[in-house]
Amino acid sequence: MKAHEAPGSRGALTAIALKVLSVAIFVCMSSLIKAAGTLPAGQIVFFRSFFAIFPILLFLGFKRELGTAFATKRPMGHVARGVIGVCSMALTFFALTRLPLPDAITLNYAQPLLVVVFSSVFLGETIRIYRWSAVVVGLVGVVIIAWPELTLLSSGSAMAEEEVMGVIAALASACTSAVAAILVRNLVHSERTATIVLWFSLMASVLSLLSIPFGWEALSPQQYGALIAAGFCGGLGQILMTSAYRHAEVSVVAPFEYTSMILAIVVGYFAFGDVPTPYMLVGGLIVVGAGIFIIWRERQLGLSRGAARRVVSPQG
Repeated sequence: MKAHEAPGSRGALTAIALKVLSVAIFVCMSSLIKAAGTLPAGQIVFFRSFFAIFPILLFLGFKRELGTAFATKRPMGHVARGVIGVCSMALTFFALTRLPLPDAITLNYAQPLLVVVFSSVFLGETIRIYRWSAVVVGLVGVVIIAWPELTLLSSGSAMAEEEVMGVIAALASACTSAVAAILVRNLVHSERTATIVLWFSLMASVLSLLSIPFGWEALSPQQYGALIAAGFCGGLGQILMTSAYRHAEVSVVAPFEYTSMILAIVVGYFAFGDVPTPYMLVGGLIVVGAGIFIIWRERQLGLSRGAARRVVSPQG
């Protein structure tokens, strides 16, 4: 190790590289889903969930953890997370097929802001003025991103209505995703990551089949290819993201989630001709800044609690 290299810095660099790679793969997944066209959300959820299982199973088999991956003490916790997660995924895919790629991805950045709100409301966590201020500022950014679509409400055009519905779906997805994140936070106390991921993928695959009576569309070979590839990307991205968090703390890795905005702008422009609006850029920067501040604040609070425990424990 070089003299100027801090202990653990190599692990942090590995974690960051894995996180950025996972973000790139998730953006690729979103692009493939968008390229498949405006298909029923339940149909997209099935392909995304079912074909994600295969790379996850291969990874677990390689690690020799497959035999115990499905074992759980809390099946109903997984069921609750599955139902909420499927709703969130369906809303996300609905928004993806009706909004420019950068807007759809950036609006989902409201999720960590809403996690703070729901943690206070449902879990009774103490949220002080700093994080509440970041939430308010971040939500202002969300309104700025959505403003062009919201102002189209009076136009009456079919395309305008589709975009407005896309914005509503993206915001509803952020809300349900925040609830799902809280359920996962509760599950991780007793369940392994592999168990949580596999249960969700299986549940999403099964639950999405219930949408068949509402009308699935016949797919072209290109659509089959795009959706199957999207599923594999989802599974691979999940593996890489999980691995990233094993190499470094959340506060080190999480801010790199926001590189997806840059990637979405680039891919959206070259693949779909989506030109980011000033509203999206300004609002996106505000939301990203608020999200990073919340991550930083969580880290500071974690360090403070750790120091307090170290002071108290010798006296216990």
